[in-house]
Amino acid sequence: MTLPKTDRARPSAATAAIAEWSADLIASLQDAGGAYPASPTFSAYAGYSWFRDGAFIADGMSSYGRIDSAERFFDWCAAVLDARAAEVTAIVEAARAGEPVADAAMLPTRFTFDGRAGDDEWWDFQLDGYGTWLWAAGQHVRRHGTDASRWANAIALSVDYLCASWRRPCFDWWEEHATHVHVSTLGCIAAGLREAVALGVLDAGRAAAAAEAEAEISRMLHADGVVDRHLSKWIGSSAVDASLASVVGLLDVVPAGSDLGLATIAAIEHELTVDGGVHRYREDTFYGGGRWPLLSCMLGLAQLRAGDVDRARELLDWAVATASDDGALPEQVGGHLLAPDRVDEWVERWGPVAQPLLWSHAMVMRLAVELGGAASVDSEAHA
Repeated sequence: MTLPKTDRARPSAATAAIAEWSADLIASLQDAGGAYPASPTFSAYAGYSWFRDGAFIADGMSSYGRIDSAERFFDWCAAVLDARAAEVTAIVEAARAGEPVADAAMLPTRFTFDGRAGDDEWWDFQLDGYGTWLWAAGQHVRRHGTDASRWANAIALSVDYLCASWRRPCFDWWEEHATHVHVSTLGCIAAGLREAVALGVLDAGRAAAAAEAEAEISRMLHADGVVDRHLSKWIGSSAVDASLASVVGLLDVVPAGSDLGLATIAAIEHELTVDGGVHRYREDTFYGGGRWPLLSCMLGLAQLRAGDVDRARELLDWAVATASDDGALPEQVGGHLLAPDRVDEWVERWGPVAQPLLWSHAMVMRLAVELGGAASVDSEAHA
């Protein structure tokens, strides 16, 4: 798709074009088994699907009315988990016995399209994806009334895994800092447990355990995850991370309009935003530490839910403007780099920045839907 120059000068037209094309692109690249590739061409991502990225992609597709696509991803998640039922049981039993398994024995964060862990070394122990897919499935059921019983076993396995493991340090969204408990990871887990209970497919014991864990996570976030009145990057850190926008935006673990939500939004705006682009965190060096369109949309959703429609539109417009002439959205962009001297090492290692990144496309769709700017979206998807 080539956007006319007139469309580039009119954000609303560009948004509608990019959102529609994004839905078609994601659908065309989705594997027959339901997995979403993170990026079809980027060397380090090709052939893999993440629960976290995929869940946000599925939520974007669900919100846009692409019901079958989202459900095929949830089917894939369920199949991956069902195949690992014995692993989950062993992990849970070890935790209950006070002898938790090593990080390397925990479930991976990404899988090949056919559900294997893959052979490439990766920063694999991440808990957020197992909460995020539950959250996305719950949101989908709320929108479209889908019967969640087809995923009941996988939902139960995820709840068991998260209830036994949520206190453990692990890698964050960015596959970094494995020795910390990350606030955005806790937010993903809390949102997932909340939705798992609401889906109504858990037995009474699991539902009670999930509700108790969600409440404990909320208490930890408010007691230990706050510095200078805003959410922090990890427990014990004074830094802010743009992934926190999800906790006060899409995931709605901390209401965007609350004092804590507003202070977190303000901290992200002050520390990490340049024009409409949003950095991951101040010390970022990945490809020089650029600005991420998907994070601009995450922040836009938080701003919108806090009541600032104009700022949400500005953030969406910036994200849309990062598209190449053929409509592909990148993972991040240059300019205003935090560590410009670190670009070359990543290009030599993995090649140019990922483009298209399906997560970027999904977040543009998601914010466009919530702003009412995607004309082709089913009215049902605005609920």
